[in-house]
Amino acid sequence: MPKMKSHTGMGKRVKVTGRGKLIVEQAGKRHLLEGKPSTRTRRLTGTVEVAKVDRKRVKKLLGR
Repeated sequence: MPKMKSHTGMGKRVKVTGRGKLIVEQAGKRHLLEGKPSTRTRRLTGTVEVAKVDRKRVKKLLGR
């Protein structure tokens, strides 16, 4: 059976670390920022690990 192509969109959003962890930018900091408290926008800064429930799906899309 031929190998599936990896999902290019997911590849642009997710970074795989040397230990195999999946790192993504936090959601909710792209638009409508005037209505959000600055404490919330500061908290959303930076990267986080992909949620446990999503790991299997993300890995499949990355072809791993």
